Amino acid sequence: MTDSAPAAPVAIDDFFKVDIRLGTVLTAEPFPEARKPAYKLRIDFGPEIGIKQSSVQITALYSLDDLPGRQVLGVVNLPPRQIGKFRSEVLTLGLPDADGNVALIGVDRPLSNGARLF
Repeated sequence: MTDSAPAAPVAIDDFFKVDIRLGTVLTAEPFPEARKPAYKLRIDFGPEIGIKQSSVQITALYSLDDLPGRQVLGVVNLPPRQIGKFRSEVLTLGLPDADGNVALIGVDRPLSNGARLF
């Protein structure tokens, strides 16, 4: 799939298999071992999911101080991904700007951690 071409249709049942939840970033740390500039995040997805960690390539648009307290969306039911010595447990969602830098997807008002997108 390219950025300009629409994706192939997907059945609604398949869409609902993707578990996208809202979480609050607790901590953000540098990830100097990553091949591309990245941060390590610890995100609280509420009592059902818990605290998960994620590697995110968002260094162009965010400083480490911008992230704690920010609410973000993440896919919580993908298999963990090993990135060097770091285990990324969720896929934190974002969209690229005109220069390819990733902007995080969040909400415009505080909501409960663990809220599910549907």
